[in-house]
Amino acid sequence: MIQFTIEKPKDEIRPYLQEKIDNLTKPKGSLGALEDLAMHVGWIQQTLSPRLNHPCHIVFAGDHGIAAEGVSPSPQEVTYQMIANFWNGGAGINFLARQHHFDLRVVDSGVNFDFKPGDPIIDKKIRKSTRNYLHEAAMTREEMELAIERGAECAQACFNDGCNIISFGEMGITNTSSSSLWMTYLTGIPLDKCIGAGCDHTGNIIGHKYNVLKKSMENYSGDASTEDIMRWFGGYEMVMAVGAMLKAAELKMIILIDGFIMTNCLLAASKLYPEVMSYCIFGHQGDEAGHKLVLEYINVRPILNLALRLGEGTGALCAYPIVDSAVRMINEMNSFKQIQVTKYF
Repeated sequence: MIQFTIEKPKDEIRPYLQEKIDNLTKPKGSLGALEDLAMHVGWIQQTLSPRLNHPCHIVFAGDHGIAAEGVSPSPQEVTYQMIANFWNGGAGINFLARQHHFDLRVVDSGVNFDFKPGDPIIDKKIRKSTRNYLHEAAMTREEMELAIERGAECAQACFNDGCNIISFGEMGITNTSSSSLWMTYLTGIPLDKCIGAGCDHTGNIIGHKYNVLKKSMENYSGDASTEDIMRWFGGYEMVMAVGAMLKAAELKMIILIDGFIMTNCLLAASKLYPEVMSYCIFGHQGDEAGHKLVLEYINVRPILNLALRLGEGTGALCAYPIVDSAVRMINEMNSFKQIQVTKYF
């Protein structure tokens, strides 16, 4: 499998960042989480004057064989139909990308559809849908490794275009089921605490979903390593997101983490390379059951809690202006040394 070199940022700059933040014209600590975010971004970039350049958002799309078991009320064709909606600019992620000036890229990781030459999609397709993990592994080891490589290529392309802050989203009917299985295996949290309604706002399907996923676990015959859990129960779009996160961290980019599915992708990435966590900012706590628990498991505090559960990366983009405010704070506020204001703390 492709190897990454991810280095934790050096801590020597921290006291200098703290000194700069503390001497801005405000009471010490009075800008709360903005000060923490400014510290984090400056630490990642190893500078007292951090910058956010050319923000990019990648939506990885793929279909799942488990959809045949009726674990989602939405038919599989919704995946490619929503991709057309992304192209037309009418999805949730589109208005947020426009609002916050993100370069939005849509990637075919494994959609069960034949796109036409010239369609505005990045072709990284592994296969038309994963296999049904109720009966067999969702993907082969070789497919999983290829998905990691292709996800890394997508992050590298953004970096090459001048991006230093990146976020990821997903489109794939039933991928909350796959995420729930990754979560229970990688955290030890019981399955019933990990699953939620997904796109079923009524919650009527949860019982059936639980039974199918429990049976899938009973039928699992792998070695329970992180790589094996990823390939057995994952989606191509999820594994590509893991590869993209790892490459982004290797390139020392800031990674904005979205909701339940992307948090579980980051969980898997961190099991392979713990240092990836240093580069992550968590955008929000979503309304999908299990998201709060996985955030607590990795011991992080997200910026927002807006009861979102759309996916696509919408929560990450909603959080972006808060990160932007933190960077503007450290760069644009005067210090007490610059102006004639007596320190008042």
